[in-house]
Amino acid sequence: MDLIQRLEQEEIKRLARNIPDFSPGDTVVVSVNVVEGERKRVQAFEGMVIAKRNRGLNSSFIVRKISSGEGVERTFQTYSPLIASIEVKRKGDVRRAKLYYLRGRSGKSARIREKTGGAEAETAE
Repeated sequence: MDLIQRLEQEEIKRLARNIPDFSPGDTVVVSVNVVEGERKRVQAFEGMVIAKRNRGLNSSFIVRKISSGEGVERTFQTYSPLIASIEVKRKGDVRRAKLYYLRGRSGKSARIREKTGGAEAETAE
C-alpha cells in the first residue's frame, strides 16, 4: 500500500462515519444538511441507488427518484460532511452494478424486486 492510499485510509478512520452497507437497487434515504442564509436544516432525499463508485475517500453513489413525474438524479460523495445520515429502506434484487437502464423506463417497468432471504430464510424457519 503506497503513501496516498495509507493517508486516505487514515482519513476515513478519522472521519468515523457510520455508513450502512448498501448496493445498487436499494432504496435509501439520504439526509443532507442544507444551509439557506442563516438557517441550517436537514433535507431528506429518498430514492433508488442506481450506481456506486468505490474509490476510497472519493467514493460516491447516485440516487434516482421520480419527483412530479420527472426523474431526478443526485450524486452524493460518500464521505461528504454535508451528508447527515444514510438509511436503507429496502433491499433490491438486481444483477447489474450500474442501473442506468432505469433512466429510459417509467412506471411498472422501472420496478425492482425486493431481496428476500432466499435459502437462508428457508432453513431458519
